[in-house]
Amino acid sequence: MKLFGSRKGRNSRAKPNGSDTEECASDRSNGPDGGLAPVAHRLTKDLARAERLATMLAHSRAAGAVEVADLLAGMYIYDWERLSRYWPEQDAIEEYLQQICRISPQRWHHWIQFYDQQRHADQNQGKWKWLRPGAAAAAGKDDQPLARSAELTALLKHAEEIAPAHDAVESRSIPILTCECVLFAIAKRTDSEIGHRLVASGLNVVELEQAARNPRHAPLH
Repeated sequence: MKLFGSRKGRNSRAKPNGSDTEECASDRSNGPDGGLAPVAHRLTKDLARAERLATMLAHSRAAGAVEVADLLAGMYIYDWERLSRYWPEQDAIEEYLQQICRISPQRWHHWIQFYDQQRHADQNQGKWKWLRPGAAAAAGKDDQPLARSAELTALLKHAEEIAPAHDAVESRSIPILTCECVLFAIAKRTDSEIGHRLVASGLNVVELEQAARNPRHAPLH
């Protein structure tokens, strides 16, 4: 069953890589002295929003950390219309990604409904609202930060090496991560089950690498 398709009034290519960037709390990790380590990278707004969804997904299964599968699911739910271009055959890929991301059909429909509510709020109010005014209390801890797993941290380090755009922070140059950079980093890890299954699903790795390393627009920051 096709869960996500093209939506009327929204172009799958309407959001270029040149979206704004933002620093998330999770961009900083604990340093050796127990304090916060320097910011390692920026996330585009699209990727930051996908990561917030990933955190909610991790909370929903009572996980202690955000895993690679959670972030992949967050990118899929939030930005599938843009990322779907890298799969020439899309009839079965969504169900396949649903399995990779380890989400039950019931929870899957819940998150899709949540996404649509926030998208409509964004269109009506002119800015993104992750939670409607009356929904914050109901969300509870689901919107609270979780640590990244060791595997996800290593993956983002790899994505940092791929990212072509950088930002100046505290007299340092740090990479700006996009969804394409992260998706390509996942696909390159063919030693992992998720990376292997993504490639096996028909992902156009060549086109994805081109978009990750040579985007049409540099992220605005």
